[in-house]
Amino acid sequence: MAIDFGKRLGFGALRLPVFDPNNQQGIDYETLTKMIDIFMEQGFSYYDTSYIYHGGLSEDALGKALVDRYPRDSFLLSTKMPIKFMKKKEDMETIFEEQLKKCHVDYFDFYLIHSIGKETYDSCKEWDTFEFLKQKRAEGKFKEFGVSLHDSPEFLDLILTEHPEIDFVVEQLNYIDWMNPAIRSKEIYEVAVKHNKPIVVMEACKGGTLAEIPDEAKKLMTDYNPDASIASWAYRFVGSLPGVRVVLAGMPKMEFLMDNIKTFENFTPLNADEYKIIDQVVEIINSNSAIPCTVCRYCETECPKSIAIPDYFALYNDLKRLEKSSSENEVMTQAFYYGNFLEQGRGAASACIECKKCQKVCPQNLDIIDYLKENVVPVIENYNPMAKIESHY
Repeated sequence: MAIDFGKRLGFGALRLPVFDPNNQQGIDYETLTKMIDIFMEQGFSYYDTSYIYHGGLSEDALGKALVDRYPRDSFLLSTKMPIKFMKKKEDMETIFEEQLKKCHVDYFDFYLIHSIGKETYDSCKEWDTFEFLKQKRAEGKFKEFGVSLHDSPEFLDLILTEHPEIDFVVEQLNYIDWMNPAIRSKEIYEVAVKHNKPIVVMEACKGGTLAEIPDEAKKLMTDYNPDASIASWAYRFVGSLPGVRVVLAGMPKMEFLMDNIKTFENFTPLNADEYKIIDQVVEIINSNSAIPCTVCRYCETECPKSIAIPDYFALYNDLKRLEKSSSENEVMTQAFYYGNFLEQGRGAASACIECKKCQKVCPQNLDIIDYLKENVVPVIENYNPMAKIESHY
């Protein structure tokens, strides 16, 4: 029986309402329940959570605010297995059962391998994770399983070729990452389409940063359509792509929820003029990068430690284009990408030996060594996405 996705906006539980932005475990349940009530009343039904979101409390939150208050067949629930943070094969069964209890359900509609990368995939092969998931699906513990990806298009092509039983792909996709040399959203999207896998979009508004773009870029959008929010342009960009099943949106504030509902209630794809405006907006945003790297990769070719310098600079720039983008959730996402580069055999930013070969060939004359040690290492490399979860448990 085909699953009815209805309206394609998904309630993303990576960013729930909290009392203090610096305390992601302090969830505002009163506001969350009101938001879920509105979401359901407006005919939306897709919810996405994970074992690690909100310091390990996101699944509990949906169990209380959604599952305990609505019939099980009135919503679609998706969560993810944190293979990256597991220590042994037996953890799969233990955590899967824990997730069912935390979410207060007997089954999930969708279940994913969270943030799959080379090291994670090696663990999956060693632990027979795909066989485990196929068995759980056969037992009716979930309807479809997929993978969420912060990795390369080549890697996605490999796993979809080796595992055609994967039902769908969750991808970080937005107009600023579409041609980003580190994230390569367009190429990843094309691989999923080639394999005929539906796409669930995460980070469509880049953690809210695409709602707070430079004034020059805002003016282009508001002059064209003064009634449309800046965020709606980001959601319409991904929603206009063929093959996109659901677009996830973080819901930390009621105003975000209402704006997102307005965008998807009667969804209108972008037209040719709007695509041209987005192209101009991308140019403006990129011109405001903290590290003015042009990704020529001369430095990377010369580096004796194989440090992925331009890619690390791209990840850092994503965080620093706007102050809001340096929140904990955005750093965690960039840390996932950074970790995947390390798994691919790329050198760590801290492995720099200050030989200065990179700086000698840089056409932009950048202080590459200083950028690595003062920016990339302390902000991204040293971030531990499991610290708060471990302290909770």
